[in-house]
Amino acid sequence: MRLIGNILDIKQNRENGNKDIELHISRVNYITQKKDGRFFQPFEYEDELETPLVITGDRLARIDYKHQEEGDFEFKVYDLEAEEYVLNEDKQLSLTLTYDFDADLHILTSLYYEINISNEEFEQLKWERAQARKQQKKRGRR
Repeated sequence: MRLIGNILDIKQNRENGNKDIELHISRVNYITQKKDGRFFQPFEYEDELETPLVITGDRLARIDYKHQEEGDFEFKVYDLEAEEYVLNEDKQLSLTLTYDFDADLHILTSLYYEINISNEEFEQLKWERAQARKQQKKRGRR
C-alpha cells in the first residue's frame, strides 16, 4: 500500500481535480453472502495482488461520519464507464492516517479495500487463484 498526494483534499463530492492523488493497493478483500442453514453468513477472500491496483483521487468521494475516530476515513468508489463516473455500491475503501508532527506529514498506516461480489463470482475467483498457485508451485519445483 502506498499513497501519493494529499488524500485530505478529497471531499464529499467526487472531483476531476483530484487525479494527481494515487492509492496503490496490494490487498483486496472480496466479500459474499452465503446461506448457512436459515441465515446468510458473510464469507471473505483476501487476495494479495502481484502488481498493485492503482485508484486515483478522481474516482473517490469521502464519506463523512460524525462518530469516526480521528485519522479514519471511508470513501465511496466510482468506476469510469464510457467517459462517465458511476458510483459502485459494491466497492468500499477505508484507510487510517497518522500525523507526524516532527515531519509535518500524514502517514498511511492501514488500508482496507473491499469488493462485494456474487457467490458465483466468489467461487470462480477462489478457483482461479488456487489454479494459479498450483501453476506457480509447479514452476518453482523445476
